[in-house]
Amino acid sequence: MARNLKIRDLTLRDGQQSSFATRMNQAQIDRCLPLYKDANFYAMEVWGGAVPDSVMRYLNENPWTRLETIHKAVGNVSKLTALSRGRNLFGYAPYTDEIIDGFCRNAIESGLGIMRIFDALNDVDNVKSTVKYVKQYGGIADCAVCYTVDPKYPQPGFLQRLMGKKAPKPVFTDAYFLDKAKQMAALGADMITIKDMSGLIPPRRVATLIKLFKQHIDIPIDFHTHCTPGYGLASVLAAIVAGVDIVDTNCWYFAGGTGAPAIELIDVFCKKLGIETGVNMQAVAEINTHLREIRKELNRSVFGADKPEPKPFDAKAIPAEIDALFDRAIEAARRDDEAAVIDACRKIEAYYGFPAPNELVQKAEIPGGMYSNMVAQLKQLKSEEILPRAMELIPSVRLAAGLPPLVTPTSQIVGAQAVNCALDEKAGRPMYSNKSSQFVGLVKGEYGHTPVEIDPEFRFKICGVRDWTPYDTSKNKPQPNPELPEAGGAKLAETEKEVLLLELFPMVAKNYLTELKKKAYEASKPAETAPAEAPKAEAKPAAAITGNTVNAPLPGRVIEILVKVGDKVKANQEILILEAMKMENSITTDYAGTVKQILVEPGETVATDAVLVEIE
Repeated sequence: MARNLKIRDLTLRDGQQSSFATRMNQAQIDRCLPLYKDANFYAMEVWGGAVPDSVMRYLNENPWTRLETIHKAVGNVSKLTALSRGRNLFGYAPYTDEIIDGFCRNAIESGLGIMRIFDALNDVDNVKSTVKYVKQYGGIADCAVCYTVDPKYPQPGFLQRLMGKKAPKPVFTDAYFLDKAKQMAALGADMITIKDMSGLIPPRRVATLIKLFKQHIDIPIDFHTHCTPGYGLASVLAAIVAGVDIVDTNCWYFAGGTGAPAIELIDVFCKKLGIETGVNMQAVAEINTHLREIRKELNRSVFGADKPEPKPFDAKAIPAEIDALFDRAIEAARRDDEAAVIDACRKIEAYYGFPAPNELVQKAEIPGGMYSNMVAQLKQLKSEEILPRAMELIPSVRLAAGLPPLVTPTSQIVGAQAVNCALDEKAGRPMYSNKSSQFVGLVKGEYGHTPVEIDPEFRFKICGVRDWTPYDTSKNKPQPNPELPEAGGAKLAETEKEVLLLELFPMVAKNYLTELKKKAYEASKPAETAPAEAPKAEAKPAAAITGNTVNAPLPGRVIEILVKVGDKVKANQEILILEAMKMENSITTDYAGTVKQILVEPGETVATDAVLVEIE
């Protein structure tokens, strides 16, 4: 009897997020859906991650509609999957059980079958609530162990060794990952995923972990990886040979590079191994006819130009020398010849025109998305020259913050802080002079327990407290939900689903829902009774600046202004929150005095050195 391997397709969530900045709109998704019903994947990842934020922020679409539309088209043929960051859900902060409950219940009612739940610190306490509510409402709880590696620390010098200084001991051992998986299974997980978000796990390591997990855990094991550093295809093959139950793949034109391996290449391996996947590859080929065109549309809209695409794939026309590479890779995986399986798989991908391994990401051992975010942020800051220094600082910033795995949101938190430290250094300020609210929260303990203990003196320096201090849910305040005069008095969030969006994405959901309600109100009015557009008030000119100013240390968007004109402020008092690099940065004043004028408004985007507040 042939062995069965289940395939989870990531194309409509992780695939487009990894390669096309999560910009697939509903119309593009709809073109593929009838064919997905025929493809018969075990599961389709379509929601969570960056999707709920991005479809509102960039596409002006409703995240709940995205999920419900896909379920209506695909039905129960494939289980729909969402990616959840545990207590952080799809956002960047810890949330209350009430919010987690509401999201799980509404998601499952909207068609979700599997919730993949991970925590950025691998703190099992942070996945408990989501597991509880997913199972309570009839969903499948897929708990993910985040794979990561120990940083390459600078080795202690001769004098340091004489003084007894040693390099830190390894933390992320096989025993560490097994312990996390066993804890999650004990919570009631229905399956365990080895989540290699950076694509850093080589074939031998994943084969070892798969076998170890299968020996000690009696539920299905899934393997998720990316191709960025060049291990992806080889490691998926090694996982299959080692006995994994489920693997994650993308369809051809969204595969490889920063994405997961292509289902088409995995299918060739499976046929040669005598493994059944149940996937209708003819339907997948038809999906790819649409994805090829969508890829071109996304390249032009997101990147302004077409990136090279892989050659078309035809399973019936694989050249003999490439077919031999598939056989060579399988034999190498069976005999645990890691170098040979990597070599054969890279040659296969190179023949089909997939991107070459990113050696910089491989050496830096960080997620590809984290690296690309840092590059984009530094370009915005016009400080590209500090990238090498920011990259150098990542291991020390990460270790100081408790050695978190680098996955959303900790990858953004650590990456943004490394950039801030490099900017501090460049400006002649002490490092950690500029720190995001999220970095403060991470060090304080609000995100949970870090893999290694944080030095109490460092915590005091960053947070003003020495003891680990968890997130206090009793202090959570619901987001403001006002009536909108410009929308005929409609509430900003009128349904539970809208309220949940507002709780997770306050600024993004506020903008989206406001425009949604205004359009609905305008559409409901007879055209002839629509009032003439009121003349726009002229902007009030700012008074001449004679006092001290508080300027933006980096470009961003004003989230909240904490003072008003006439307020007395002290030196180092927090006066404004600026969102930059997806992090909230507290802006303080160097001067004591009285607030004379505020030159920005909430929601306004400002450049570096823009004057925010005048104090005299």
